[in-house]
Amino acid sequence: MALVPYEESMSIGLQKLHKPLATFSFANHTIQIRQDWGRLGVAAVVWDAAIVLSTYLEMGAVELRGCSAVELGAGTGLVGIVAALLEPSIDC
Repeated sequence: MALVPYEESMSIGLQKLHKPLATFSFANHTIQIRQDWGRLGVAAVVWDAAIVLSTYLEMGAVELRGCSAVELGAGTGLVGIVAALLEPSIDC
C-alpha cells in the first residue's frame, strides 16, 4: 500500500505525481520520465527530493571527482540519470 493513496480527485499538491509524463532539464539535456502511479505506485513517480538532489549535484555542490555512486531510491532513478549525464564533466 502506498503512503499517499492513489485517488483521481486528489489535492493540487499531489496532482503532479499522477501526470503520465514528467519533463526536466538537467546537465544541458531534457529528461522525460513516464510515471504510472496507478500501476506501480511510489516506485513510478519522480519525487521532489530527487529534483532537489539533482539540482544540488548539477550546481557542483558536491565534489564527485574520482567517486563512484550507487543510487538507492524509491522512484524513477532521476538522480542516477542526472549523475550519469554530469559524469563527462567530471575529471576521473
